[in-house]
Amino acid sequence: MKLQLKRPIAFIDLETTGTNLATDRIVEIAIVKVNLDGTRQTKRRLINPLMPIPKASSDVHGITDDMIKDAPSFKQVANEIKQFIEHCDLGGYNSNRFDIPLLVEEFLRAGLEFSVEGRKLIDVQRVFHLMEQRTLSAAYKFYCQKTLEGAHGAEVDAAATWEILQAQIERYPEIGDTLDSICAFCGEEDFVDFARRFVKVDCKEVFNFGKHKGRCVEDVLKAEPQYYDWMMKGDFPLHTKQKLAEIMNRSLLKKA
Repeated sequence: MKLQLKRPIAFIDLETTGTNLATDRIVEIAIVKVNLDGTRQTKRRLINPLMPIPKASSDVHGITDDMIKDAPSFKQVANEIKQFIEHCDLGGYNSNRFDIPLLVEEFLRAGLEFSVEGRKLIDVQRVFHLMEQRTLSAAYKFYCQKTLEGAHGAEVDAAATWEILQAQIERYPEIGDTLDSICAFCGEEDFVDFARRFVKVDCKEVFNFGKHKGRCVEDVLKAEPQYYDWMMKGDFPLHTKQKLAEIMNRSLLKKA
């Protein structure tokens, strides 16, 4: 069984300065784009994060400050990357919780709008954890019977992720062979922002954290408008603030 695609799918892997969506930056991006005819296109870039790379992060991915000192900033390559993955569904390993959210943050910092509306987001880790509970290297060994040489290199990891998904489709007929069926199988919550501070319940955005968890966002903003200011000034990801502003603007339009 082969994956049935309705549009190209781009598998994304990032190496970064750390894991904080609001403050960390990309130091390497690799994208393996699989076209409808099965052909592949690859794009890889080292990125200057314009901040020091912590030693703990360099120890994981092997990228040092010296290696990226002459590399372009994300803002300089943002449009090139955006065009490469335009009209693609998106995939990766732990990508729905990290790679795609951080990529969106970088686009926002660069002043580019990048929407995931209408795209399928396939997180191969989600299928793997539901079925086998392992790491990427173990997943590659388990599904592809190969040793992942060069793990934590972005291009290697992105390409391995595509191979794993193809093997998962063969192994688990019950997940289907379309992105729709795989998304349905994974059963991810209907989140509003990538940091999952808001989720949708009965078609309404509700808080997913803090003292207002479970309450409708619009209701809270009406009763406690200072909460909006607190979040907009706080250390929340830009995508979270963008979605909060959209909800607030929609609420104001209803009043008008």
